[in-house]
Amino acid sequence: MTASTPAVARPLRPSSAKRNLALVALALLVGWTVVALDYDPARILALPGGVVRVFNEMYLVKGPDWSYLPNALGAMVESLEMAWIGTVIGAVVSLPLGFFGAKNVSSGLVANVMRQILNGIRAFPELVLAVVIFIQIAGLGPVAGALAIGLHSVGTLGKLTAEVIEGIDPGPIEAARAAGAGPLQVQRWGVLPQVLPEIIAFWLYRFEINIRASAVLGVVGAGGIGFLVQQTIAFHRFPLTGTAVLVVIVVTIAVDTASGFVRRRIIEGADARISGEVVEPDLLDVQANRA
Repeated sequence: MTASTPAVARPLRPSSAKRNLALVALALLVGWTVVALDYDPARILALPGGVVRVFNEMYLVKGPDWSYLPNALGAMVESLEMAWIGTVIGAVVSLPLGFFGAKNVSSGLVANVMRQILNGIRAFPELVLAVVIFIQIAGLGPVAGALAIGLHSVGTLGKLTAEVIEGIDPGPIEAARAAGAGPLQVQRWGVLPQVLPEIIAFWLYRFEINIRASAVLGVVGAGGIGFLVQQTIAFHRFPLTGTAVLVVIVVTIAVDTASGFVRRRIIEGADARISGEVVEPDLLDVQANRA
């Protein structure tokens, strides 16, 4: 004779009071934002029509003015130069700062101070840095834009570098110290080889971002394709604007594609294959090596 199984009480349904309270708070925040910024519903509803009108002016009424293509390409090359110089500045300066900002290879006080400095640099967008600081120093033109991009890149790349260094394997560091390596040798041979591929990938990704930033900086007089677009719009020469916008789109897609390929090659290696979103090694090569 078996003992009867005692009845188990059905668990209580979780309270949804906190979730409902959070949704009400979010709705109130959105409503307060709409009222504070004085949104005009009529202007928002008219936005799609305005986009269609501008597109019609640039591409359908007369079409892009292809005679303006050399000027647009020259301005785009200037934007690429601004982005490249800014990325180089950010990469060179952020690499040592990232080591100082990593708590596992630097003291806690130094790392915390360096992290706050990098946070302060990142708090100001490139546009603000260009208008407030570098245009006042270097004047209008691509030099001010490149310096603004470089300084902002220092803050972002320095933070990413520090986080990568904090995630390294301590084994190579211990091996270097056991072999009698000094502090700089430990960083050179125990830390840098582990983090350099990922850091280079961050540099390339930052270059892609800086291309877009260089186009925006042109609006405030920092040169490049953005300045050309702003001037053509100001004078209502929309066919010229359409040509410049097409150049921006094509060049940006080309650079993103090339940079993405290089980043994947650096991180995954030459023996990796892409299958959807999953990186799969060549199993035949692995089995051959084991044999």
